Amino acid sequence: MAGLAGAVAYYAYTQLEARTAQPPLAPTAQPAQQLVATLPRFELADREGQMRSLQDWPDQALIVNFWATWCAPCRREIPLLQQLQRDHAAEGFQVIGIAVDFRDKVLAYADEMQIDYPLLIGEQEALDAAAAFGVTTVGLPFTVFSDRKGRIVTAHLGELTAAEAGLILDAVRRVDSGETSPEAARTALEAALAALPGPESADE
Repeated sequence: MAGLAGAVAYYAYTQLEARTAQPPLAPTAQPAQQLVATLPRFELADREGQMRSLQDWPDQALIVNFWATWCAPCRREIPLLQQLQRDHAAEGFQVIGIAVDFRDKVLAYADEMQIDYPLLIGEQEALDAAAAFGVTTVGLPFTVFSDRKGRIVTAHLGELTAAEAGLILDAVRRVDSGETSPEAARTALEAALAALPGPESADE
């Protein structure tokens, strides 16, 4: 019986991983689907098991990061997300991690990495949360940036770099200040991100 239970758990894990396998997208690619205009409403359990929604962080510019413990690019970008939280929390930015994974694996990894920003956890529920942003095919990692009013400024597929994060946070600031609209900021960001040197150029 224990062997059967283990096999079922392994099958469920591989199916979840397969549904969120990262497609071969450019790191700065925008989701092909149409993003919704504002942060959607859904609830997922946090690390303590309490149901939370993104609206529980009002008047904050959110950095909503979809990830999984088995996803190597997700693991690599966690230190950057932690740094963004430490460096920019005072000006109103808040990182929220949404783990598309099994709860026990997420809790163990979060403790190991000492993740200090809020985490919401789900399996199919987390995939449904990603779909609520207008994304039906999820590649991980996947990060959505909103302004303080909950308007979505942009979304980023793939591992986030410090240079990309800097450009995106600057765009969010401009939207928050009223200097530009989310739509105009998104268009300008596409050009700015495309102009960044690739990993090969940066290493030369």
